[in-house]
Amino acid sequence: MSSAWFIAGTDTGVGKTHASCTLLHALQKAQHRACGMKPVASGCVETPNGLRNDDALALIDASSVPHAPYDTINPIALREPLSPHLAALHEHKQISLDPLRTAFDLLCRDHDAVVVEGVGGWLVPLAPGLFASDIARTWQLPVILVVGLRLGCLNHALLSARAIEADGCRLVGWIGNRIDPSMAAVDENLTTLRELLPAPCLGVLPYGTSPEQASDALADAMALLC
Repeated sequence: MSSAWFIAGTDTGVGKTHASCTLLHALQKAQHRACGMKPVASGCVETPNGLRNDDALALIDASSVPHAPYDTINPIALREPLSPHLAALHEHKQISLDPLRTAFDLLCRDHDAVVVEGVGGWLVPLAPGLFASDIARTWQLPVILVVGLRLGCLNHALLSARAIEADGCRLVGWIGNRIDPSMAAVDENLTTLRELLPAPCLGVLPYGTSPEQASDALADAMALLC
């Protein structure tokens, strides 16, 4: 089976997609045939080809070519920009892991590495009794945590790491993402994260840089992940 990781975020809007795309570029520079996956996406728009999500499309653009079909990259596409369990409820849909796993297995068959981007934070509900974390837990995927560098990130990162480990998942590393260019004491916050998080820092992504350009920040992480 190919290598695969689950990309979790400390919250919504911390740059999971940016980090996932950056990781995909870093994997390809390290000569791996890599593909992104967004199992569940809300906030999709209607197109002539069906519902499409910007995050999923960004993952496709960052993946190795030829690209897998959209429905394999993003099996569950929901219209409203809501928590998936609510968006699915409004569309009279039920999210379950089986069709997601079928798509994941297809991607693993055709790629050396699969980067699976979560939705929202670790415990975002997908359906009654089902959470985003269950994707990583059920598929036994190692977890990479994206920490959006802004005020409050220390608490969010430490709580997320604790929840990941409490669910029996393995946190293999974290990526710092500069989402607030005016954040005070960035270096001190990064030092604190390095001291307190129970996994190594895989890299810090600069603000306002494309995933392809930022991928050099993750070059050293390839030795840890692959």
